[in-house]
Amino acid sequence: MKSLAAVVATLLMLAAAPAAQAALITFHVDLDGASETPPVVTPGSGIGTVVVDTVSSTMALNLNFSGLLGNTTASHIHCCNVPSVTSPVATQVPSFAGFPLGVTSGSYTNTFDMTLASSYNPTFITNNGGTTTTAFAALLAGMLDGRAYWNVHTNRFPGGEIRGALQVPEPSSLMILGLALAGIAALRRLSRR
Repeated sequence: MKSLAAVVATLLMLAAAPAAQAALITFHVDLDGASETPPVVTPGSGIGTVVVDTVSSTMALNLNFSGLLGNTTASHIHCCNVPSVTSPVATQVPSFAGFPLGVTSGSYTNTFDMTLASSYNPTFITNNGGTTTTAFAALLAGMLDGRAYWNVHTNRFPGGEIRGALQVPEPSSLMILGLALAGIAALRRLSRR
């Protein structure tokens, strides 16, 4: 109990410090057909970033894609099985709000408030603790563990034409995130009492 109080106190001090205004974790993603399960033969490709702010609980997405053989029907992030296994959709279904549909190339930029249930697949929230806080923690843990991927689905490849694993960030971001996740876990334990 004393160690839990120490963790919470440390996190509160870090949150109050000006330098701790934001803990940004940037994931890079390269999408292609070879990364699909099973692999897809396509000239399609994409490159993007996912930037998670652990203080404001936001997730900023940026993707450029081209060369698809089919027209886009959906796009989202899947999590949290091992990389070679298809994972359930973690984010909005059937597709990210505003994602360009019916095209073979395009760009997408959007920022999601991860405290809102509308940013997730409802099943992902239910299966990961039942709150947006626990769903966000599960998604972040999956991303950091290399168990999350961005998928773009098309009418020619309904299971996905291109996908790419979110690449784990540099170690300094991991340390900051470790503190944030420890705080979330501590707060969850406190709220259960």
